[in-house]
Amino acid sequence: VQLQASGGGLVQAGSSLQLSCAASGRPFSSYGAAWFRQAPGKEREFVSGISRSGKVTYSDSVKGRFTISRDISKNRVLLQMNTLKPEDTAVYYCAADRRAIFSSDVRVDHHYYDSWGQGTQVTVSS
Repeated sequence: VQLQASGGGLVQAGSSLQLSCAASGRPFSSYGAAWFRQAPGKEREFVSGISRSGKVTYSDSVKGRFTISRDISKNRVLLQMNTLKPEDTAVYYCAADRRAIFSSDVRVDHHYYDSWGQGTQVTVSS
């Protein structure tokens, strides 16, 4: 499956952005999906994921502010980001987990994901 991430930008703290991860080649709903982010000098970290069955998981740092969802009709996964903070600044990557055994699996370790989008930059100014 090929993934294309979009929707990043430069915004002020407190603003909102919606990231989109469009899939081609296979129905995205067949896979677990997740968003990761990587800030300069830091490791890639899990942000949010959604399983094949629709179970959602968030990191503590974004819980209550970010919402992940599937848009089945457009074969994409969305990440609605509200109340953005400067510490949310990073390159955001979407990924597909094609090998999750259980439909409810949301794996937070990026090593399990084998299809990645190209990344989209999110910059939040204070």
